[in-house]
Amino acid sequence: MSLLAWIILGLVAGFVASRIVNNTGQGLVVDILLGIVGAVVGGFLFNQFGQPGVSGLNLYSLLVAVVGAVVVLWLYHALIDRRRVL
Repeated sequence: MSLLAWIILGLVAGFVASRIVNNTGQGLVVDILLGIVGAVVGGFLFNQFGQPGVSGLNLYSLLVAVVGAVVVLWLYHALIDRRRVL
């Protein structure tokens, strides 16, 4: 997959995941970065369960990326909220 395709997939996945997790976006750059990381994490998780990971710019890959981005955002918020308490 090309870099542009990863950025587009990351942007969409990060935006959708941020709406699922906390109903607000984190900002364009953070949404893209967390979406790209989420695509990698989602691909890894899906591979662990015997399913194919991100395979291109399609709906299945978007689903994988969104699932991974939700996991990454959940961890991100857990760590940020924990820092605020300390």
